[in-house]
Amino acid sequence: MSLEQFLPPEYLETKLTSKIEVDEIVEKVFETTDYPVSDTVETVVPQFTKPEDFQLGLIVGASGSGKSTILRKFFNSHDAPDWSMDKAVCSHFKDYEDAKERLSAVGFNSIPAWLRPYHTLSNGEQYRADLARQIEDNVAIDEFTSVVDRHVAKSCSFALNKYIRRNNLKGVVLASCHYDIIEWLEPDWVFDCNSGRLSRGLVRRPEINIQLIPCKTEAWSRFAKHHYLDGNINKSSRCWLAVWDNTIVGFASAIAYPSGTVKNAWRGHRTVVLPEFQGMGIGTRISDAVAQSFIDNGCRYFSKTAHPNMGEYREHSDKWKPTSKNKKARQDYKADRITKEDNHKMKHVDRVCYSHEYIGQVK
Repeated sequence: MSLEQFLPPEYLETKLTSKIEVDEIVEKVFETTDYPVSDTVETVVPQFTKPEDFQLGLIVGASGSGKSTILRKFFNSHDAPDWSMDKAVCSHFKDYEDAKERLSAVGFNSIPAWLRPYHTLSNGEQYRADLARQIEDNVAIDEFTSVVDRHVAKSCSFALNKYIRRNNLKGVVLASCHYDIIEWLEPDWVFDCNSGRLSRGLVRRPEINIQLIPCKTEAWSRFAKHHYLDGNINKSSRCWLAVWDNTIVGFASAIAYPSGTVKNAWRGHRTVVLPEFQGMGIGTRISDAVAQSFIDNGCRYFSKTAHPNMGEYREHSDKWKPTSKNKKARQDYKADRITKEDNHKMKHVDRVCYSHEYIGQVK
């Protein structure tokens, strides 16, 4: 019985030879096998033909199946970048816009984490930060998502695909031992080292169905450290947990709109997606869903944010329209009289924020 009878007809292999020094340890190892002592060893990898004219390719297979060998032989493989221990993660990029775009491209949207040095990040955050600095045209990245949990792997794959398509990058190749990322990454081609098969064509990404469940403000404690503003929450806010596949992934809240002229209105208060689920568009969707629930009940709904991804999403969404205060510093917050909201307002006097009203889908 031979391996060949289990492989598809098109499976072909390449044998690579290498020289080694036959020392005492090597001889002892040879004694445990039926192989003759030799200074030449063979590595067998599936035969691979490099595809042409693509944006994103993926090589998958078990450990030792030849993924890394193929990357080194056919593509421009990069090492992990160096990081300074006394600089924030975001300071390692060309400028603010470059940092924002690249970190968001890998689903790393936690602004508090952007401000920390690399060595203080979790494994998943470090992996995304490394990837953000590596991704460019004609780059090959080995061990894609190998050191992160599967939620992070899926969200990172989804976000990376969007970035590559949006920026029209070419020749990006990833290698991974995990098959569960294929439908989230949606590559132009997949080469399976286990079978020797090259398949082409996009694989449709699964739907993400999020359930919003009303909750108490006490639930905020789990999310506070991940929010880009202070960790406080208004005790009178209405709150929801975002749940995906029986797993809590995010939090949203809203408070009554404090205005003497606008009646029956609410505004967004806190929206947070846990780091391992960022990059999949969950935050914007739960924000929309909360807003929709209010206008379905005859209310108006407003929201202000300084978060660049959330703000830019609303700038380009038909469901939101800018208010007169959109992307303007709020010098009008400098009031002559003292109110209970002065402390909060003064933080926003010079901060340029996105300000929108939710109108729902335009028919």
